[in-house]
Amino acid sequence: MAVRLVFAMLTIFAVKESLMTSRHPVPDDFPREPAPGLVPGAQPKLLVRKMDERYRIGLTDEELWARYEACEDLARQLAEYASRKMSSSGLLLNDALERVAKGLKAKVGASQWDFYPAEITWMIKRTRELLSAATSGGSVHHDR
Repeated sequence: MAVRLVFAMLTIFAVKESLMTSRHPVPDDFPREPAPGLVPGAQPKLLVRKMDERYRIGLTDEELWARYEACEDLARQLAEYASRKMSSSGLLLNDALERVAKGLKAKVGASQWDFYPAEITWMIKRTRELLSAATSGGSVHHDR
């Protein structure tokens, strides 16, 4: 029983290590810092988090990677959706992007999706890149 548990733990560690080393870096144009929090009062305040007995400002590398992956995945889904709408409805690129941006902002505004304003801007830009590549003969599925 103990041997199986150790083997399972080693397998999980190996898979996690493999995933961490095989991923590509977060692009330079992806927003690095979330929107700063607001704390009322007359004195200036610095918002920090305590992690592993250290105070941190901003995202850890893992948190940044997770947010990038979520944004990249959604941008790809939005590009595929807009591409289908352009094909079926005859929408122009800018009209399709306008609808995508409106829908994205509505979902975030209704607290259905949790993205920062800078991430929304990045996703709209990334969706445009993917759609532009697809409409010029490329594919929405290309890797970054």
